[in-house]
Amino acid sequence: MWSISKKELTQFFSNLTGYIAIILFLLVNGVFLFILKESSILEYGYASMDKFFELAPWVLMFLIPAITMRSLADEFKTGTFEILQTLPLTRWQIVLGKYVAVLIVMLFVIIPSFLYVLTIKNLSATGTMDSGAIAGSYIGLFLLAAVFSAISLSCSGFTNNAVVSFLISVFACLILYFGFNAISKLPFLQGNADYYIEMVGIDFHYRSISRGVVDSRDVIYFASIIYLFLLITVKNLNKK
Repeated sequence: MWSISKKELTQFFSNLTGYIAIILFLLVNGVFLFILKESSILEYGYASMDKFFELAPWVLMFLIPAITMRSLADEFKTGTFEILQTLPLTRWQIVLGKYVAVLIVMLFVIIPSFLYVLTIKNLSATGTMDSGAIAGSYIGLFLLAAVFSAISLSCSGFTNNAVVSFLISVFACLILYFGFNAISKLPFLQGNADYYIEMVGIDFHYRSISRGVVDSRDVIYFASIIYLFLLITVKNLNKK
């Protein structure tokens, strides 16, 4: 499994792709948080990272599919998947190897954003921030990235076209993140099933953890979604 992860990481950081992903995440968030007046933290009135944690999921929704779109699609396209099958590895080890590599990349993407915390803390009048809420939000953001990674990796296993994989992944992440929230707002659902429908969506649980309280129910939800899509990926590889 670790050999697969090492190979994926080597490929990712052996060219500019890995570094561009990190720079893009910081650049897009930085533009919205510090330059654009409508969303600038400097115009927010008090030291808070709320704007960042509202925007970051939408950036990751496109960034993660772009990172994972070649993970399995290229293996099918180039015929190297047949080589993988000759190795003494189970389907689960192949999938987990690729998945762990994506999670490590996500750590490299998210950790530099701590610079935003230090910047805002130094700019604040009191020099303090709500550390508990920020820590909870970062845990939620990483869990969200882990879910998007599992979804995108699964989508990559259904096609040998990287562009198609990217488009399907973005659509799937969008529906699971925001779709159920949007459906729950329909007038005929108000006061009846709206709350339960919203609970099915990823956004509900992400916002729950972002309040600074890590609820075991939210963690179980994220773990279940991750396992479900990894299982789908393994089942799909078995058919291949």
